[in-house]
Amino acid sequence: MKSNDSNAPIAEKQPTKLEKHGDVRIDNYFWMRLSDEQKVAPIKDAQAQKVIDYLESENSYYETVTAYTKKFQDQLFEEMKGRIKEDDSSVPYKDNGYFYITRFETGKQYPIYSRKKGNLKAKEEIMFNVNEMAKGYDYFQLGGLSVSPDNKYAVFATDTVSRRQYFLRIKNLVTGEIMSDIIDNTSGVAVWANDNKTIFYSKQNPTTLRSEKIYRHVLGSSASEDVEVYHEKDETFGTYVTKSKSESFLIISSYSTVSSEAQFLDANNPTGKFKIVQKRERDLEYNVAHYKDHFYLLTNKDKATNFKLMKTPITASSKENWTNVIPHRKETLLEDFSIFKNYLVLEERTNGLNKIRIKRWDNKDDYYLPFDEETYSAGVYDTPDFDTDIIRYSYNSFTTPISVIDFNMKDKTKKVMKEQEVLGGKFKRENYISKRVWATARDGKKVPISLVYHKDTKLNENTPLIQYGYGSYGVTISDGFSTTRLSLLDRGFVFATAHIRGGEYLGREWYEDGKMLKKKNTFTDFIDCSKYLIDNKYTSSKHLYAMGGSAGGLLMGAVVNMNPELYNGIISAVPFVDVVSTMLDDTIPLTTGEYDEWGNPNLKKYYDYMKSYSPYDQVSSKNYPNMLITTGFHDSQVQYWEPAKWIAKLRELRTDKNLLFLHTNMEAGHGGASGRFEALKETAREFTFFLALENKITAEKIKL
Repeated sequence: MKSNDSNAPIAEKQPTKLEKHGDVRIDNYFWMRLSDEQKVAPIKDAQAQKVIDYLESENSYYETVTAYTKKFQDQLFEEMKGRIKEDDSSVPYKDNGYFYITRFETGKQYPIYSRKKGNLKAKEEIMFNVNEMAKGYDYFQLGGLSVSPDNKYAVFATDTVSRRQYFLRIKNLVTGEIMSDIIDNTSGVAVWANDNKTIFYSKQNPTTLRSEKIYRHVLGSSASEDVEVYHEKDETFGTYVTKSKSESFLIISSYSTVSSEAQFLDANNPTGKFKIVQKRERDLEYNVAHYKDHFYLLTNKDKATNFKLMKTPITASSKENWTNVIPHRKETLLEDFSIFKNYLVLEERTNGLNKIRIKRWDNKDDYYLPFDEETYSAGVYDTPDFDTDIIRYSYNSFTTPISVIDFNMKDKTKKVMKEQEVLGGKFKRENYISKRVWATARDGKKVPISLVYHKDTKLNENTPLIQYGYGSYGVTISDGFSTTRLSLLDRGFVFATAHIRGGEYLGREWYEDGKMLKKKNTFTDFIDCSKYLIDNKYTSSKHLYAMGGSAGGLLMGAVVNMNPELYNGIISAVPFVDVVSTMLDDTIPLTTGEYDEWGNPNLKKYYDYMKSYSPYDQVSSKNYPNMLITTGFHDSQVQYWEPAKWIAKLRELRTDKNLLFLHTNMEAGHGGASGRFEALKETAREFTFFLALENKITAEKIKL
């Protein structure tokens, strides 16, 4: 794959002076930013049309240069699609007398949601056929399904733009009628009070998309009559509403990066007044569940860095009444918990690995489920049933397809309810090897890297290796199975996930050590993992590739500025790369709520630190690796103009002739295409980029 740089789009330079703290930045491509109104009606706006023309010229350039790979992309798409069981269905789960099922039909892009009353032999009731609902839309997302306590109504949310601004509607599940109620600009989640006619939902700020208000709506009324029950006025907080598993309480939660606050209301009294569990305090976080006459709280109170479980009487819920249930442990991160009538189920992480712990309330039993692979992922499903001995959990690894397992906590037996089928007849798990190695970071920290490859792949300096990373928000990247990844492994690639700081793979401190004024640890960890893989002959810089998306796209931008010579190719998806300008603009969605993640650049120390790594600000005249950058025109989380400006500046300043592509999905947002097969086409595009750089595709021969 060769580019003719003279044919690459050249963006017009319109210098814009940006000044803060006495520091002046000149942004030649600031003009690429459009408002939502301009995007909706670009034909009436010369600037909007100019931006769209530029994005489409980049798409055209990509299509032209990669034209010879199009046949391979199509074949790769069919290969990946061929592993998927198209007429698939979920394991049914029981809730309030009904079994609920999500299924797909052959050739269809979207799911069908159905239920059966009483038992699985009962007649199927189709609640929502998303294939029918999505007709006529380039993008369609259904979410927020919540059934009323009497099983008669379901509230649901739809997004047809991919900006995560959902309409809420209500369907009569008995008659099939869609009610006239329609509520716009919501977060897509609503819960029912116990009267079967009142719902509570969160509404977003139309500009920043911050979930800032909770409303009460009565079935059959106009949304204009809805009552505001809570307004979160602190711009660094968001808010949402849930219902306790016990069905007894409605809970409004407010959250920031470092603090939280919850309010509760008797679900039988929807017009009552919410009461605060514990007033917010900086650096105090807690999540609330209900059991009998207590609230149970997952919290970091008392400097419990890795969190602990406490309880408090409902009648005296402030923090001075909290008592320990599961104490804090320095070596174990308590990630979540589930409450059942006779059991407490804990989800923990020790040395990077998931643990599921079962503990009887009467203390007669306390044990962990056994997992024996070196690296894997396991997690407990949300089980609506309260009075049950059965928990449902999932298990998978780099080499083991995902299984859904029902475990009897009383007699300790398990039943595999479903294991993901990999069609095509070629997959055998024993043909793949996964392991975990530890790289030493420059400050002495040991950074884990999870690897998977085909057993026939020889590990040496000629082995192509893709290193993936994220490293922000405390998000832990699981070592999970992927049917699409097999297309790379079967062609001799190694896939590696670097569990860098900024995530919580090694506990909460691992996250704290990769945010704010320690953010550069995320980038240097990734680079040091790359050096480890090269030094230990897993690959070489000629065959090392890296990829990441969103905040992982920021990671990609930072590492190619810092050590571009380590990589032959980079994919940076929906990348957050214009860090300073975005974090200075509190009108952009998510900005104010992330001051405690990245820092507030209105304060000089954060501005200076942020600018020192911001990929867009740090682009300079040097050689960069081959790069594919992707974005969505309607992205609400990382606006399209960040990658668009970034590639324009890279084209202006780079000194190499390597591949440099921007591909914009003009119909999608942050999550990409909405249909299950359309998403595969995006994956095929990305994989083809790496395979072409490894010369595994030629114009004369398409190799499968």
